[in-house]
Amino acid sequence: MTTLSPYDSMSPVTQAAYRAKGAAADLAPLPRAEKDDALLAIADALEVRTSDVIAANAKDIERAREAGTSETVIDRLTLTPERIRAIASDVRDVVALPDPVGEVVRGSTLPNGIDLRQVRVPLGVVGIIYEARPNVTVDAAALCLKSGNAVLLRGSSSAYESNTALVRVLRDAIGGSGLPADAVQLVPGDNRESVRELMRARGLVDVLIPRGGASLIRTVVQESTVPVIETGTGNCHVYVDARADLDMAIDILINSKAQRPSVCNAAETLLVHQDIAPAFLPRALDALAEAGVTVHGDERVLGYAKNSKATVVEATVEDWETEYLSYDIAAAVVDSLDRAVDHIRLWTSGHTEAIVTTSQQAARRFTQLVDSTTVAVNASTRFTDGGQFGFGAEIGISTQKLHARGPMGLPELTSTKYIVTGDGHVRR
Repeated sequence: MTTLSPYDSMSPVTQAAYRAKGAAADLAPLPRAEKDDALLAIADALEVRTSDVIAANAKDIERAREAGTSETVIDRLTLTPERIRAIASDVRDVVALPDPVGEVVRGSTLPNGIDLRQVRVPLGVVGIIYEARPNVTVDAAALCLKSGNAVLLRGSSSAYESNTALVRVLRDAIGGSGLPADAVQLVPGDNRESVRELMRARGLVDVLIPRGGASLIRTVVQESTVPVIETGTGNCHVYVDARADLDMAIDILINSKAQRPSVCNAAETLLVHQDIAPAFLPRALDALAEAGVTVHGDERVLGYAKNSKATVVEATVEDWETEYLSYDIAAAVVDSLDRAVDHIRLWTSGHTEAIVTTSQQAARRFTQLVDSTTVAVNASTRFTDGGQFGFGAEIGISTQKLHARGPMGLPELTSTKYIVTGDGHVRR
């Protein structure tokens, strides 16, 4: 009679988590050179096998269009040869970054002669639950490998074909480089039960990172027994101060809103100081109209729209809290910088806020009073991004205040441990 091992009776998700745990143990002590070789192999393989990935992605896009999915979401889902080359370039950027594992965070020799060091170590097994964007599959894998972590990837069903093809490329490249292929796995299953299993795999999965809309993030935070690093939605604001350069303000506004509206660092609300509104808003509304943006304006904004080419509708309370991810923006005139800050404090998701001003005093006060992961002065909200910050590809943008905040690069994917070295020391 054949005796089944406990492993054989486990669900596919639990089996994947056990394999990831073993792979994480193998990855942790590897030197930088071996991890970098695997990442270079991934980048090369992505470019060589672009046609395979594009063919799989086309199936996801076709299914999305048949389901009536919005073009904004389809844009997030779409992979092109240019985007795949950019993803491969991001992987090579990660190769160039310092390896955080083993970095001494702090250290000293204690009065009793003991040497004490706090060093960075991998988190272990990282689970990523994300929606639509298949580029996250590669970004997450690259950052986790570089930081010595195994990763379990659970993308949305809308990108299933794309993610499957990408993970196949990644695993082939990793295995060919001599690293454990199980360091990167797609979580088995395409239903919600597989997500629930991942969220309850405490002891096997060390941390979960959700990336997606508010509903997804809220579900993971509230239902997971695995520790969660909370990423947030992007209800980002651009505030045009009384002393703003008008041309600069227009450029920053349009870039923040319309350069790529489907991402979390796109601006969703425009706030304009009342003193500059007569000069700024007519130009801004026309510029937004030219960019194809619909404005959801308060009463004072509506007053400036009478002779504008813009499509302006009356704002409701819901508009101030909405992450549109589309060619829409809420807009209001405020009496002062402090009133702008009050509005932001009430409605922000804590992601990114920008001020446009020539006043150093106003800039300083705004950056002191606004408590978001990123506060931009005379710069677009679109710069809140791991790649733009020089971190390489990012694992997500954390809007919490524990462990990691803002764009999460390699150091945020590590924990620490203390190494105590003595010479026969015993405690008296």
